[in-house]
Amino acid sequence: MKSLWNDSAAAACGDDPKALRVYTSRLLGQDPDLVLHGGGNTSVKMTENDFFGTPLETLFVKGSGWDLATIEVAGFAPLRLDVLLQLAKCASLSDTDMVRQQRLAMLDPGAPNASVEAILHAIIPFRFVDHSHADAVLAITNAPDNEARVREVFGPRILTIPYVMPGFVLAKAVYERTRDVDWDQLDGIVLLNHGLFTFHDDARASYEQHIKLVTQAEEYLSSRASLAPRATAEPAIDLQALAKLRACVSRFRGIPVLAKLDDSPALRAYADRADIATIGARGPVTPDHSIRTKRTPVVLTGNAEQDISDYASAYRAYFDQHNQDGLTCLDPAPRWAIWPGAGLIALGADSREAAIIADIAAHTAKVVQLAESLGGWEALSPADIFDVEYWELEQAKLRKQASAPPLRGKIALVTGAASGIGRATCEQFLKSGAAVVALDVDPKITTLFNSPAALGLICDLRNPEAIRQAVNATVRHFGGLDIVVSNAGVFSPGEPIETLSDATWDQSLQLNLTQHKNLLQVSIPFLRAGIDPAIVVIGSKNV
Repeated sequence: MKSLWNDSAAAACGDDPKALRVYTSRLLGQDPDLVLHGGGNTSVKMTENDFFGTPLETLFVKGSGWDLATIEVAGFAPLRLDVLLQLAKCASLSDTDMVRQQRLAMLDPGAPNASVEAILHAIIPFRFVDHSHADAVLAITNAPDNEARVREVFGPRILTIPYVMPGFVLAKAVYERTRDVDWDQLDGIVLLNHGLFTFHDDARASYEQHIKLVTQAEEYLSSRASLAPRATAEPAIDLQALAKLRACVSRFRGIPVLAKLDDSPALRAYADRADIATIGARGPVTPDHSIRTKRTPVVLTGNAEQDISDYASAYRAYFDQHNQDGLTCLDPAPRWAIWPGAGLIALGADSREAAIIADIAAHTAKVVQLAESLGGWEALSPADIFDVEYWELEQAKLRKQASAPPLRGKIALVTGAASGIGRATCEQFLKSGAAVVALDVDPKITTLFNSPAALGLICDLRNPEAIRQAVNATVRHFGGLDIVVSNAGVFSPGEPIETLSDATWDQSLQLNLTQHKNLLQVSIPFLRAGIDPAIVVIGSKNV
């Protein structure tokens, strides 16, 4: 792994520790092999004046809900360091009390809630602290004899902490293990099945120490571990099966979902492993992923209805077995699927959620295979995963999400979408939360809608094969089809019948009549598997 440190960019931060903290946080966040979608956290310690001008030793730690790749100064929560150090001495501390005390220790009540790892950051007696969930570290710590492997890879200057629940329990474990430690003799902390911490009084040194240790892990894996050979043959995707799977998952989840297939060669090779039914369903590579992906994916066997039903039954049994606190079971639908012969499918409520799930699934596939080739992929126990999946602090993040727009998860196809009624229809669909495929003969359609929920395709509706390919592309990209707005048409100038050319007549019939029929013929088989499917035909009119 290469350091992304740039002297010119760092110099622009001047002597401002907050600016440097933002800069190196983003360096970590830019590499998905280190953190994914809100994972990891960072901090800096400095002296800050309170409202009355009294200088206070302060910890600026990443705020809950912020992503390291895009974090700003406003994304860090300022807390009194002395309070956090006092909390570390508590014999026990509930999640509710921890959050309350951290809020009371904040110097800015408008700042986001501090990371659940704030106390751990406070314990580490260095100015800059960096924490990631690096793939290479997870592969090693999810393999047999993980503690011995950590010593082999990193040597004696690494403190290894067996897995415990994140938050106060983890902070307390580190506190007890380091009370008599000479921190200057440590290069980092490896949390088994969780991630890596590095630290230094210099921002660059802490960041580059992180990169150095991850590189050591990568080099260890490159000499001992392997991935399945990449698939070479292009898969023949059964689009009807994909649409039916999406419909089934939507029904069990209780809302429409998108089904985003990734059939890249590496993921097809993973899905085609002979042992995929066992290694693919052991658990996440780090517990916090379960918040987005649940504990396991569903491994498809060819009968989507039965596969999802069986998954839902197993999920309810998992909940019943581990529920000790009167919790409410989440919906039992999977968040991703392994499809032998095709690849991985992310099942998200919208494009953003599907993209997050897809990224986590792809990195999971890599880490699982690396750990498996080290002697056997070993996930944490279902009980450990349940504790995080149903952790009040994590569930609170999801509950804070804004209410869903009315068409979230629905998939719409609109023709004649580059202008007029078609364009306005697409814009309204997008505002209402739908995923939209926009068709038009105008080449600008491919870049007209700047949204991950929009796909613009050039399509000449006079060509039945072009229509078929466009509908297939819709299902291939989003997983199904719910709404068809057949809007395209032509308004030919009026002229006497005796002078009307065959070309004008044929074009009018093709675009105002025949293409509507052709579009519906290829759309209806997918609409049958749609969520509350609808067809809207807009006819040309005199102007």
